Amino acid sequence: MATTAPHSEPPAAPARDPRTPRRRWSLRAIRRPARLLAFDRGFERAAPALAALLAALCGALEIRPYAARVLAALAAAGHHRTDLIDLAAFPHVVLGTALALMSFGLLLRARIAWVIALLLGALIAALSWRHAQAPTLAFGTAALLIAVLLAATRRFDRSNLAASSLFALLSVGTLLLYGVLGSLWFGAGYAPAIRDLPTAFYYTIETMSTVGYGDIVPRTTEARMFTVSMIVLGITVFATTLSVVIGPLVGGSIKRALEGRMQSKQRTGHFVIIGTSALAYALWKQLQARGAAVTVIAPPDRPSPYPAEADVITGDPTRNEVLEEAGVPHAQAVLTLRDDDAENAFVVLAVKEIAPQVKTIAGVNDARHLAKIRRVQPDMLFAPQVLGSDLLVRTLFNEPIDKDTVDQLLFARN
Repeated sequence: MATTAPHSEPPAAPARDPRTPRRRWSLRAIRRPARLLAFDRGFERAAPALAALLAALCGALEIRPYAARVLAALAAAGHHRTDLIDLAAFPHVVLGTALALMSFGLLLRARIAWVIALLLGALIAALSWRHAQAPTLAFGTAALLIAVLLAATRRFDRSNLAASSLFALLSVGTLLLYGVLGSLWFGAGYAPAIRDLPTAFYYTIETMSTVGYGDIVPRTTEARMFTVSMIVLGITVFATTLSVVIGPLVGGSIKRALEGRMQSKQRTGHFVIIGTSALAYALWKQLQARGAAVTVIAPPDRPSPYPAEADVITGDPTRNEVLEEAGVPHAQAVLTLRDDDAENAFVVLAVKEIAPQVKTIAGVNDARHLAKIRRVQPDMLFAPQVLGSDLLVRTLFNEPIDKDTVDQLLFARN
């Protein structure tokens, strides 16, 4: 009787050590950095808006406890001597207002707004802690603002004229507050004495502008030193304001003018395409693909198909100043490819007037205008309809197409 071989059992799998982590933990380890990276990117995108919101909230919290005292001091300023206790509320209101104004600059991601907001936030946090000797809502908001600004430093990297204007306004306002409060503080040292806000404001403006009518004169050493400080700070602030606000405007205009002149001088040995037609744009792409320098003159009343990086001049191509700006006298060739044949003829005449040695190529949209455009004597005529139809007929009749044939079809000037 035949016996059956015993069936061999598969080897048992080794027991898993309970201390060994499962594979899913390795997947989590991969996902965790990705989530952190996504959170970091999301935080950077939202940081300007978050910082602006915190700056506005912190400024409002700083203004609120002192607003009533400031309004009371302003209301009583014209009737009797201003109480110095009420004047102590002005710096807090100015700090809060300045921080609230900087929220607009933070939304614009201006670097100067980031610096000022960081300084004002630190100052408000220090004042809040000193007065309360315990964490308050204003202190917590200021601390959170500082943390957001420091964490998103790279996001605030722009130079913005609006933020610079806010900085200039803040500087002038701070100096004005310094002059008014100081004039009231040292008011007894002047002749006549300064005892109310209108007189202090008048004397501050008079001194900051270095006018000096002589109707209010400092008599004591303290009053004289304070007046000297106002004169020095006034000149410094006004000079800084001019350089921060007016400087970029004037400098930008001068820079654009100089860049335009330098670019005009560098336009030499290039091709000038006149027009925004489909043919002009296709020719521009072909020349760009071959690495040729191309300048385009686009009419102001037509939409331009050219990209932003293209060297495009907007203007009337029949005017000498526009042709000079495009460097036509130093160009290899001028190709006028506008949709109107009459405009192409006028452009050829204008080019020949200022640069008769430059090669001119005129496009012809209607074959019936060939004889008329030939009268302005361009160096070459290009009629796509005639060229295309002739090539098609030669192909249908198996006639040879060589370079001489193409040259004849381009209607070289006779």
